[in-house]
Amino acid sequence: MSQSLITYYLQMLRPEELKSKSSPGPQTVINQCQHQNFAINRFFYHYVGEPWQWLDKKPWSDEQWRAYSHRDELRLFMLTWQGTPAGYFELEKHADGSVEIAYLGLAEAYLDKGLGGYLLTQAIQQAWAWQANRVWVHTCSLDH
Repeated sequence: MSQSLITYYLQMLRPEELKSKSSPGPQTVINQCQHQNFAINRFFYHYVGEPWQWLDKKPWSDEQWRAYSHRDELRLFMLTWQGTPAGYFELEKHADGSVEIAYLGLAEAYLDKGLGGYLLTQAIQQAWAWQANRVWVHTCSLDH
């Protein structure tokens, strides 16, 4: 019996609504990637998304990745844990002033280490810092 896919949309209308999670420790670092490089976006998309069946961008060419990644409306943040890439998030600013958490996730080897709540907290805080009027995300029943 096949399971139907359910998509969920979540939004936050005020920064005060955030119930933040603190850093799991000094070995956990999140940095914004200051230089646009589509190969990094593609790496994280596959590295994090493969176990969750992220398929929409899998067949993309270098040119498609470049067109997506090299935009002023997109920001990429990388989480490292003990010096190793462990997860990421992408924020996309829309014309209506909202900021979407376009992608967010941890690589499979870094699940259950207390990193997810902190990663989400940072994504939301960075979205509000980008002067969002609304922060939103969509996810589905396939995701962790």
